[in-house]
This record gives sequence, structure tokens and C-alpha cells, in this order.
Amino acid sequence: MTTENPYPWADGMDCAVTVCDTGGTILYMNDKARTTFARHGDMVGKNLFDCHGERSREIIRRLLADGGTNVYTIEKNGVRKMIYQTAWRVDGVVGGLAEISMEIPAEMPHYIRN
Repeated sequence: MTTENPYPWADGMDCAVTVCDTGGTILYMNDKARTTFARHGDMVGKNLFDCHGERSREIIRRLLADGGTNVYTIEKNGVRKMIYQTAWRVDGVVGGLAEISMEIPAEMPHYIRN
């Protein structure tokens, strides 16, 4: 098994990036994601179905089956975040999911561009 990081673009991002395969096994977490979930230990190699409730597992199954996207915001301990979960593909075939979690301000501009 290679130790080369297949996601070097994610290392320097100021948001949490987590990538799993079609079975839900976590393949990669950048430093921010590892810090966010540090209380759970090293999650790489673990299955994300084991750390989600049934409602979330159903969403994950749907995203993997349909190759879709799920986007929502949360607030925890006064910090607002946007969660962007989407299927990733290799040669058009779903290979798993990628999640990007970024902190967002309480108020932010919204632009309409035509």
C-alpha cells in the first residue's frame, strides 16, 4: 500500500475534508477534519456508517446509489458550518463520497448574477 497522499490539494484548505469509498470506509481526512474528530481517534480505515444514526446512513446510501449531493448548514457551540457532501467518480463510476465542512459567518452576502 502506498503512503503517498492522493489528495494533496486538501491539506492546506481551511475546511475539513473527509473522503470515503462506496462501502463507507474512510480513505482520507485532512488535518482540519482529523482535528475536528480527534476525540474519536484516527478515523481513517473506519466505516462512517458506524458513527452515524439511521437517518444519516440512509442519506449516505442514497448519495452512493444515486451519485448525488447533500448540502446543509449546522450550528454547534456557536459556530455555523456549511456541510457539502457529494459523490466522487472515476471514469463516470461513483467511487465514494467527499465531504467538505467549512465555517461560515452568521450573515453572509448573497449575490444574484445573470
